[in-house]
Amino acid sequence: MLGFLSSLLNRLSQPTNMKKHYRLTISCPDQIGIVSQISQFVAQHQGSITEANHHSDLQDNWFFMRHEISADSLPFGIEEFKHQFAPLAHSLNLQWSLTDSRVKNKVVLMCSKESHCLSDILNQWHSGDLSCDIACVISNHRDNEALVKWYKIPFYYVPVDKDKSEHFAKVTQLIEQHQAQTIVLARYMQILPSAVCDKFHHQIINIHHSFLPSFVGAKPYHQAYNRGVKLIGATCHYVTQDLDEGPIIEQDVARVSHRMTPSDMVRLGKDVEKRVLANGLRFHLEGRVIVHNNKTVILD
Repeated sequence: MLGFLSSLLNRLSQPTNMKKHYRLTISCPDQIGIVSQISQFVAQHQGSITEANHHSDLQDNWFFMRHEISADSLPFGIEEFKHQFAPLAHSLNLQWSLTDSRVKNKVVLMCSKESHCLSDILNQWHSGDLSCDIACVISNHRDNEALVKWYKIPFYYVPVDKDKSEHFAKVTQLIEQHQAQTIVLARYMQILPSAVCDKFHHQIINIHHSFLPSFVGAKPYHQAYNRGVKLIGATCHYVTQDLDEGPIIEQDVARVSHRMTPSDMVRLGKDVEKRVLANGLRFHLEGRVIVHNNKTVILD
């Protein structure tokens, strides 16, 4: 009896995402029969769809889809899947991607002095709650060096001088050296130049300590205090050339009152920032984010 209970507890304690699956994401002009034809393609190869999400944008007449397909149910690997799926994708005019859940995304974290967002991501990664490979941390200050090294992750101090071109050249070099697929600005308090934004298009995720589009730029909590708002928030978004105007991935809020000082708002806001950045990054890593124009569809 004890042996049975032990075996049962071991099975229940296993992560639910241990089984390998392929993530198929699609964006295309809306039309009749998209879901049917794709489902038939998977079924004819004895594939098992374990998760399915669809959305139709009626205003733009655009369709979005994300399927998780059990890799073990298919008779071939991911490259053969792509090869056989390509003719159907072409006939339906699909913008599509197929990824393997077991191939972890390489992530570079960037920060300045603040540690709350950085430490939260590192902790979630360390505990296995965030599926990715953190390649390194880049910072223009040394404040978080000891924290990062405790996790045995490379830390690069790249100072910012009056001429910032050297700083961003080094940052770009490090990102390319580590073959990063995702760059996370975990309270990195520098404005990226246009060249960097373009080079890593829709690969750079930022946390802005405000509920955008309100209170863009510096000291948003002080702006919120002066405005007398009753809600403060945080926004996770992709970085573009336009400051704080990239496609929004995730947002959340916290209620405040007239009794609170700007310092109180900053303290409360840090909890919101951590939560929003972690959720936004997770959506991105799991291929749940599809960008359409300057908006996102989150297929969660």
